[in-house]
Amino acid sequence: MTEVLPARARAFQGLRSGPVSRTLASIIDLGVAALATAGVVLGWSLIASLGDRAFALSIPGPLGAVLLGEALLTIYLWVGWATTGRTIGKQVMGLRVVNHRGELMRSGGALLRALACVVFPVGLLWSLFSSHNRSLQDVVLRTSVIYDWNARLPARSTRPAPVDAGEVNRESGA
Repeated sequence: MTEVLPARARAFQGLRSGPVSRTLASIIDLGVAALATAGVVLGWSLIASLGDRAFALSIPGPLGAVLLGEALLTIYLWVGWATTGRTIGKQVMGLRVVNHRGELMRSGGALLRALACVVFPVGLLWSLFSSHNRSLQDVVLRTSVIYDWNARLPARSTRPAPVDAGEVNRESGA
C-alpha cells in the first residue's frame, strides 16, 4: 500500500493538534449536532401530526431546545470518541481523541469527556493558551487530541501522545 500522507504532514502525525484544527472540528461538530436536533424536532412533529389533517411543527421551548441539543451533542461526542476516537469534525480535520497512553478511549472515559465538554465548554478554550495544546478537559481526564490522518481504526494511535514533563516525572518517580 502506498503512503498517501504528504511528507510534511508525516512529521505531525500523532502529535497534539493545534487550536485552529480543534476549533474548526468543534464548529463542524456543533453543526452536526444542530442538524440532529432539528431532525429530531421535525421527526417528532411528523409523528405528532400523523392523525391530524395538517402538519404542525412541535417546537420545544428555549430551555427544551437547549437541553435536547446538549443531550444529542453529548451522545454524538461520546459515541464518536468511544468507537473510533473521531467525530465527523475530527475526521474532516484529521484528528483523533486518545487517552494518556495514546490509545482509543474506553466508553466511560469518552462519556465523561463528552459531558465535560458539553457542560463546561469554556474549558476547551484552555487549549488556546496551553503550551501543550490541551484543553482543561484534556488535563483533568488525561486525554489528548492528536493529528491522525490514518483512516483505518488503530488499536493504538500511530505514536503515543506526548506527555507533559510533570507526567514523566511522576511516572519515573523523579
